[in-house]
Amino acid sequence: MRRLFPVTDPTAGSAGSAGPADREWSLDELAEAYAYPGVGSRGDGTEGVWLRGNMVASLDGAAQHEGRSQPLSSAMDMRIFGTLRALADAVIVGAETVRQEGYRPARAREAFAQRRAAAGQGPAPAVAVVSAGLDLDFSLPLYASPQVPTLVLTGATAPPDRMDAARAAGVDVVVAGDGTGVDPARAVRALADRGLRRLLTEGGPRLLGQFIASDVLDELCLTVSPTLTAGDAQRIAGGPSVAVPRRFGLASLLEEDGFLFTSYRRIG
Repeated sequence: MRRLFPVTDPTAGSAGSAGPADREWSLDELAEAYAYPGVGSRGDGTEGVWLRGNMVASLDGAAQHEGRSQPLSSAMDMRIFGTLRALADAVIVGAETVRQEGYRPARAREAFAQRRAAAGQGPAPAVAVVSAGLDLDFSLPLYASPQVPTLVLTGATAPPDRMDAARAAGVDVVVAGDGTGVDPARAVRALADRGLRRLLTEGGPRLLGQFIASDVLDELCLTVSPTLTAGDAQRIAGGPSVAVPRRFGLASLLEEDGFLFTSYRRIG
């Protein structure tokens, strides 16, 4: 792994500099490289909250191959995936992605225990599943046996029997919308009210598109995979377009084996 941006010392290659050195980074170095920034208010009632997205895309823009992101990934991509999770208070994910990717509870990792304790975080991030109809199997480990109780974000008019089933399984049901769907900005505020302020969304594309359209995404960590898939797979974000494209600035660029690991942050 080597850092290409920002450039500080052209003769080095560590987590804090850039240069020709290409070596394996430790988890501590990755954690420093992806540490959540100090944040203030966005003016929408979400003081001190930072929402980052993490996605992978092929060279021709596909977010998945045959319905899953794994074929586009690499060992380093998965290490960064795990690091981003280990730094977060909560991981937000859409119900369809939970089903397609076979989500399990986030686990505590000894390598990050001291860092999380120093930041006042619990042993592992909570998983927050976004679901309008609550058509979820609450007997799965994600809901039935997580180390940290799983949350479900839904709308006020979600089926009452499914809400009851979720609560009976020990799931924390969070109403974050007046209708059947979830209001992204309201979901962020609801999580912040629970002390979950370092937020990470892993998609899918429709959920990421909703966060973008609602202008609540602060950062995108995008892995550019050196693969071509063709076909008609989704892009990393779907749904309605924004009226004016939102400009993000490059914060970090890492490279390994042709994979580019980028971080872009909102400007202004």
